[in-house]
Amino acid sequence: MESHAAYKSRWLPWVLLSPTFIILLLFLYYPTLRTFELSLYRVAFLGLRKKFVGLANYKVLFTNPDYLHIFWNTAVFAFFVVMGSMAVGLALSVLANQKVSGWRIYRILLIWPYALSPAVAGVIFLFLFNEQSGIVNYLLKVTIGIAPGWLTQPALAMALIIFAAVWKNVGYNVVFYIAGLQNLPGEVLEAALIDGASPWQRFWKITFPLLSPMTFFLLIINTIYAFFETFPFVDLLTQGGPNGATNILIFNIYRDGFRFWKTGMAAAESVVLFIGVVILTVLQFRLGEGRIHYGG
Repeated sequence: MESHAAYKSRWLPWVLLSPTFIILLLFLYYPTLRTFELSLYRVAFLGLRKKFVGLANYKVLFTNPDYLHIFWNTAVFAFFVVMGSMAVGLALSVLANQKVSGWRIYRILLIWPYALSPAVAGVIFLFLFNEQSGIVNYLLKVTIGIAPGWLTQPALAMALIIFAAVWKNVGYNVVFYIAGLQNLPGEVLEAALIDGASPWQRFWKITFPLLSPMTFFLLIINTIYAFFETFPFVDLLTQGGPNGATNILIFNIYRDGFRFWKTGMAAAESVVLFIGVVILTVLQFRLGEGRIHYGG
């Protein structure tokens, strides 16, 4: 006999949900709409005066070479962070999934960087790669006699913030990939082993395709992370330098909005970033739909 929960009043569910709706309205939907509106204005210092300029802010974004360079930096940074985090996370997960002595300790050590806040991770890398007093340059100078300018050379600075962002997020991918590996059908892998498939063949032909739902989920999460949650690494390590080489969109939004007080331009950048990530996510769903294999 089935029992169905019922409310005595049809308004009671709405009353119970109203705190959530109010919070979403005040702290999500209203700020989003205000950002879209603000992007159509040129705003004076501290918002004392606004002038409607229509799509002029967007025109500047897509025609100014400085902003186009920022878009390029953002694309390069996001691509390497997403691909690096997922590839390293998957490789470490396969190794950590082996039943060896001390495997629990290895897993904890792989996961713990994710428990750190991005700001703390940024400070750690700032101390490690400081050109004058960092331990990395000290060891390099003692061993091979070089001391690279991690924060003053454009290519090295970009590589450093990518490495920091990947290191911070690898633990998240490890958690999910290990969970996926532990839930793979063992009989399929055993059948491949009996048939003489090599470890490399078993991975690419069986393990990786069976992990495709987890990979697709992590692709979305890592994309959001790369675009929205990596501000502290740029802010603490490079400040967008040298010469704008590491200035990505999320950092430039902060700089335009809170340093230069170009609020309208910062709002337009926020809208572009939001729409860009939405489009990228939709494309990932469309392109990945036929490649995802869910177990029966």
